[in-house]
Amino acid sequence: MLSLISPSPPLLHFTTNKATLQNFIIPSTSNSRGSRGRWVPRTVTRVSSSDETKVAIASIPTTTTKVNVVDEEEDAVVESAEEVVRKFYDGINGRDLASVEDLIASNCVYEDLIFATPFVGRKEILQFFKKFTDSTFIDLQFVIDDLSSEDSSAVGVTWHLDWRKRPFPFSKGCSFYRLEVVNKKRQIIYGRDIVEPAIKPGEAALVVIRGVTWLLQQFPQLADRL
Repeated sequence: MLSLISPSPPLLHFTTNKATLQNFIIPSTSNSRGSRGRWVPRTVTRVSSSDETKVAIASIPTTTTKVNVVDEEEDAVVESAEEVVRKFYDGINGRDLASVEDLIASNCVYEDLIFATPFVGRKEILQFFKKFTDSTFIDLQFVIDDLSSEDSSAVGVTWHLDWRKRPFPFSKGCSFYRLEVVNKKRQIIYGRDIVEPAIKPGEAALVVIRGVTWLLQQFPQLADRL
């Protein structure tokens, strides 16, 4: 990579020594991704009054690096939380529990507050929905009134039931779902349903709440039994 040029007039002399060349001549190397250095010509000179006139042309490698590295999880196309929840309701409405199965995580916890305990695990949750679909006609359909779509890991839904496109009595409800990406699929890991009560106590509910809180104030030990 060196060129030695000897001009005739000895007016100005350009010299280099081994130390100078060692500083500037660098062998081609490979980066961690296998991209080889690209040699870019540079001229290194030193002024001298000696009769030797030499011009050393050295090359310094510049390496190119690949930047656009995307993680496999991010590169995969994953459905949004909104799409997953809408598919969930579509599957229940169509009585197609097979399409719902992959939308529910294996360790999902599902709370329907008209039941005393939550349903734990995909199998138990699907059994609950099978009982629901077997005990109702397909004419009874969930209708989504509003659904949040800004969050990729949590969705809130307000809904009601229709019977042949007519509102079913005492069927308004709201639900909350938390989702995570599991094996490159966004799945429901937690759900909670709150349904409109058939009996509406109105202000009597406030009287009950006040009475219970008074008892807790008078007998704090009762809180341990809640």
